[in-house]
Amino acid sequence: PLDSALNIYSHLRKMQTILKAGQQQVVDRRVQGAARTSVAPKPIARSQQRTLRQDVRTAAIANPSAVSKEVVEKCVNAIRFLSIDGVNKAKSGHPGMPMGCAPMGYILYNEVMKHNPKNPQWFNRDRFVLSAGHGSMFQYSLLHLNGYDSVTMDDLKSFRQMGSQTPGHPENFVTNGVEVTTGPLGQGVCNAVGLAVAEANLAARFNKPDAPKIVDHYTYCIAGDGCMMEGLSNEASSLAGHWGLGKLIMLYDDNKISIDGHTEISFTEDVLKRYEGLGWHVLHVQDGNHDYDGIRKAIADAKAVTDKPTIIKVSTLIGYGSPNKADSHDVHGAPLGAEETAATRKNLGWEFGEFEVPQDVLSVFRQAVEEGAKSEEAWKADLEAYAAKYPAEAAEFKQLISRELPKGWENALPSFTPEDKGLATRQHSQTMLNALAPVLPGLIGGSADLAPSNLTLMKMFGDFQKGQYAERNVRFGVREHAMGAIANGIAHHNSGMIPYTATFFIFSDYMRGAMRMSALSEAGIIYVMTHDSIGLGEDGPTHQPIEQLGNFRAMPNMLMIRPAGGNETAGAYKVGIENRKRPTTIALSRQNMPNLPGTSREGVEKGAYIIKDCQGTPDVIIMGTGSELELAYGAAEELEKEGKKARVVSMPCWELYEEQPQSYKDSVLPPSVTQRVAVEAGSSFGWERYIGWSGAFVGVDTFGASAPAPQIYAKFGITKDGVVAACKKVMA
Repeated sequence: PLDSALNIYSHLRKMQTILKAGQQQVVDRRVQGAARTSVAPKPIARSQQRTLRQDVRTAAIANPSAVSKEVVEKCVNAIRFLSIDGVNKAKSGHPGMPMGCAPMGYILYNEVMKHNPKNPQWFNRDRFVLSAGHGSMFQYSLLHLNGYDSVTMDDLKSFRQMGSQTPGHPENFVTNGVEVTTGPLGQGVCNAVGLAVAEANLAARFNKPDAPKIVDHYTYCIAGDGCMMEGLSNEASSLAGHWGLGKLIMLYDDNKISIDGHTEISFTEDVLKRYEGLGWHVLHVQDGNHDYDGIRKAIADAKAVTDKPTIIKVSTLIGYGSPNKADSHDVHGAPLGAEETAATRKNLGWEFGEFEVPQDVLSVFRQAVEEGAKSEEAWKADLEAYAAKYPAEAAEFKQLISRELPKGWENALPSFTPEDKGLATRQHSQTMLNALAPVLPGLIGGSADLAPSNLTLMKMFGDFQKGQYAERNVRFGVREHAMGAIANGIAHHNSGMIPYTATFFIFSDYMRGAMRMSALSEAGIIYVMTHDSIGLGEDGPTHQPIEQLGNFRAMPNMLMIRPAGGNETAGAYKVGIENRKRPTTIALSRQNMPNLPGTSREGVEKGAYIIKDCQGTPDVIIMGTGSELELAYGAAEELEKEGKKARVVSMPCWELYEEQPQSYKDSVLPPSVTQRVAVEAGSSFGWERYIGWSGAFVGVDTFGASAPAPQIYAKFGITKDGVVAACKKVMA
């Protein structure tokens, strides 16, 4: 025992010497613990202790603990067979990916990543994204084995069942420990970029050279061949390389199988050469099923490169261990079945039953609970030390990560009167962003190469660029789909960031997949969509939105707001900022419009409200949104001259209106008044809900035209006279 203790002591002294020489090494925490019980080493200075902690946190474990190779192999097989058993029991799922990626999963969760299973939302944890979300049993198995309360053994047995914590693809709003919702391939790669952007921005803003780092974590992502094929992953990877996101590490599961079969039938490019061209550090582990040390070394090498993101191509055998289905599409998207499972158990020497985890394996995995708690406590101590030196910065940081909005932030939003100059709502949007920038430290965003047209730059900040990570204007380039998905990642960093993105409304078609994921995964993105109708004019029908308003009104958990004037634009931003669990799309005009009497921020919050009324019961109700609300208002004035009683209702957000009490809805649109007209420079789709079958709609149900905006409006009859004529028709 004495010799053993002296050896341990000698080892620790050597480690101290190496650290003083400035070389990054790894410390075995269990060896440290043994040394403390035997021979006390020479005390380490506080600065060296901090360096030691940081090296433990940031270096992959090159010489992993006292866990024997045999037990490590059992741990890896435990991941495989929990995944196999879960998919078999569900009679549905994808077992092949977990079987091939199990070594990566074990090394990431048990040797590399900093995470606290008992507090999955601890701020300074490393983030993990399974972009290949079809392999979700891989992640659920790891969460369970590591001691996350969100995934019990019963949950694994309920994979893909109604109401379970283990849905078919990872869902952040269902399973604590899942960072983002993945499934549509490539989305997770973009989310990972967004998570890394959030870390880089916060680290640059808050870390100080003479204080402990309070923002210091990595983002890991496992992506598959399908993710590499999807175009949006390349868009996001291009940006990640441009930005030099050194704390982003992607492991590419190169198993060469997709649903159709071997990828050689459609995907033969050299992915690493492509990524090298995108500015990434590229590595290759040629045998991801057996070369555990190769995986460890690759991650350590990735961490040593701090000015580039890293992609590690890990060549694996899909369905590893299955005698008859490995390396085939048969194991990609279907259960192994009882017979092949039994053969796989025999082949891999797994002598345990269905959903059975041996105690020695569970003990190794569950060390993550104690280690995670220690890491979080060390971080809390660092945060308090930081706060003692930088109280103002610490207060702002704590407010941000609390995810509570600063008190009184909404007071920064301006208000307008009818006497104020009429402007395009895109101009009002610019005013709102710049009013909110000083009071919302989490506001960050940008445009897809349209900032001068979208008017989305925050003037008090510069551009988020490599070496300028503290800035908050993000230049996404012409990459709409990746822009939306990256914004989802920023939002799901769960650190108080409020991302916004911008493009022409028509190009929402390019990123609708990401916007749907925002709605599904409860990401409170603000989508700033300018040039919202045929009113953009000469660019013609390729750029003129028609059906887009209807598309997003049909999307669950999406707020679609089309404001009229300055007050409603302010209201749209208030709604968007407050809604942290659902995205808001704001459709904004190119053309000017007045600040109509009666429009208000508060009205937007109700979704629909009366801006002009009459005495008694109306003869007709005229509804409008955005730039056409002016036409509704003018038509009501004309009808009044003829002795008709008209009510004008602004309907900027149908979703918010539908959430109001029935009594309020009936007060705005009385059921007894069936003479109704709606005017909007877009599709009639959906308006029958409010105008009824006897009402009239003034709008456009065909593609637009290339001409000055007034001529296009006249061509389609979207004029004050056209609205008056429609009103007379329904009153006849």
